[in-house]
Parts: sequence; structure tokens; C-alpha cells
Amino acid sequence: MSWSLPQLLSGLHEDIEARLSLARKAFAHAPTKGDASEHVWLELFKNYLPQRYSAETAHVVDSEGNFSDQIDVVIFDRHYTPFIFRFEGQLIIPSESVYAVFEAKQTINAQLVTYARAKAASVRALKRTSLPIPYAGGTYEPKPLHSILAGILSFESDWSPPLGEPLATSLEAGDQGDHLDLGCIAAHGIFYRRGDSYSLVPEKKAATSFLLELIARLQELATVPMIDVRAYARWLEK
Repeated sequence: MSWSLPQLLSGLHEDIEARLSLARKAFAHAPTKGDASEHVWLELFKNYLPQRYSAETAHVVDSEGNFSDQIDVVIFDRHYTPFIFRFEGQLIIPSESVYAVFEAKQTINAQLVTYARAKAASVRALKRTSLPIPYAGGTYEPKPLHSILAGILSFESDWSPPLGEPLATSLEAGDQGDHLDLGCIAAHGIFYRRGDSYSLVPEKKAATSFLLELIARLQELATVPMIDVRAYARWLEK
């Protein structure tokens, strides 16, 4: 048997696109479609991201007791994160462990971009602690806080063309705290932000292209800061 890397990468996208398309056709109830879309993307990340990362639907909390909105897809550290709360099917993740947040819907439009911006801002507004890092030869300075990545995951677009001026205009609105960094419209292509400008890139294998760009962005972030667990412990009743 001979292997083909182009076929492997193409097959990954074709599987994601087919499953998103099936979810769109098979479920008449909009929230059910949304849940199915989330599941497809979460499974992709769980299968293909390095094991240091986890991907779940969750709320994010900080050491001051503030909570984010519920986020469809949170990509977070599982190697250095000391505690994750699970309660009645809900997941709560400390803010220090978060690398990226995404909203996953069947189709992208101006309303979804605005909605995803607000979700991103609700996470980025949370406090994150960062302690000095001990090692065998001494102590490293606290890691500077990285900018949490944010974006959109969808199958289709309400715009025509799907990667045209309306999308660019929606992405460029808002302010620095709620910007979106990257996203995938699986049937058409991807978008990503570098500096203050966006690139809208048509891709025949958009899901695979997006996955590889996301992994590259995560590599650039390196590790999460060292969490101050005592800042959370102060909430215990004395």
C-alpha cells in the first residue's frame, strides 16, 4: 500500500465538510443544527490537536469570581492546568488556561460576527494571574499574558460572495478587545488576521487549511502562564 499526503489532507477536509453538510440537511431544529456543528468541530480538535490541548464547550472563570458567556469551543491547556470544574454537565475552566475561543454555527453572517466578537470580549476581559516559574537553576520571570485567539467556525455563508467585502467589513468593525483572529467557512475558505489587516483566502480544503493555521498560531503562543491557585483558594469559606 502506498500513502499519499495530499490525499490524507484532502480526506480530512472532505470528512468535516460532509458531516457539516449532513447536519445542515438532517436537522430541522436550529439549535440542534448548532449543537451538531459544535460536535463536528470539537471532535476534529480532539482528534488532531496535540494532546497538550483540550477542546470543550465551556464557561471561563477568573480568580475574582467573574464568568464569561458560554463558549461553543474553548481550546485550553490540560497539561499545566491544575483544576477544571464539571458540574451537572457544565464545564468551568480557569481563565489562565485558555488559548482560543470559537463560536460554531452552520452559517456565517454579520449577526454571527458581532455575536462572536461579544463572546471573545467576555473571555478577554477576565483577569489572568501569572506567577514566577521555578526551575532547577532558579526562577523565570512571570510569563507575559498572550492575547487569547478568537474566531468563527461555520459551514456556509449568507453572503455572496462568501469571502467578499461584507465579511471584511464585519471583521474590521469593533475594537481591539473583541477582534477575531481566524475562522473557517468550510465550504469556501478561511480568514485570518495579521497585525491590523485581514486576509480572506478561498480554499478547496478549508477545514484542513484552517486546522494547520490554528496549530501554527497555538505554537506561537507557547505555554500558558503559571496560574496562582491561591488566588482562587481565597474564595473558600473560612
